[in-house]
Amino acid sequence: MATGFRVFLLSVALAALPGCASVRSWFHHDRPPPPAASAEDDNAPPPRVVEPQVTRRQITVPKVRSRNIELGLNYGVLSIEDFGTHPAYGIVAAYHITEDFFFQADLGRSRAGKTSFETLNGDIQLLTDSERRFTYYSLSLGYNFLPGEAFVGRGSAMTSAFYIIGGIGGTDFAGDTKFTVNFGAGYRVVPADWWTLNISVQDRVFSSDLLGTSKLTNNLEALLAVTVFF
Repeated sequence: MATGFRVFLLSVALAALPGCASVRSWFHHDRPPPPAASAEDDNAPPPRVVEPQVTRRQITVPKVRSRNIELGLNYGVLSIEDFGTHPAYGIVAAYHITEDFFFQADLGRSRAGKTSFETLNGDIQLLTDSERRFTYYSLSLGYNFLPGEAFVGRGSAMTSAFYIIGGIGGTDFAGDTKFTVNFGAGYRVVPADWWTLNISVQDRVFSSDLLGTSKLTNNLEALLAVTVFF
């Protein structure tokens, strides 16, 4: 009995296998085949890249000559300690080592006035006329610590820089040559490719004993210089 039942189940399973395959074919038969790639798709142009239209501003950069040498004249005032403030003038030359550092040589002249002691005692003259001539010369090292631009209106900009400077030299005054130390700061503007405008303030310090005691004198100067590049 059990053996006959097993044979019956096996016969039913074998009869159902072709039906399952038929049912599976029903679902797959109705599904459309994937579309084939057409030749038109292969020849279609690539997507267009949007390119922004940006208006570029034209900027003129001063072209300082490659030799980096400038030479010019200066004029201003010099306050000679104990002898008053008087006009000063001279020549200046500079060599730009790099964009930041430069050497500068100065030669200037002024004339000392009378001290308060001489003014109160009109018959006493501490110095002769030739000894009142104040001549200085120095060699300095400068550093452009704040380069930038100076704007004139809306459409004009000039290269500029604040700088500090210091050096050594000598001063011929009161019939003697005195070792001098100078230091100060300035502001340079380059209006054109070939010339500059400088405003500087320096202190020239040397030892003096003209009034009976030896002391360090501070001689302040403020100068305006115009230089050209070579």
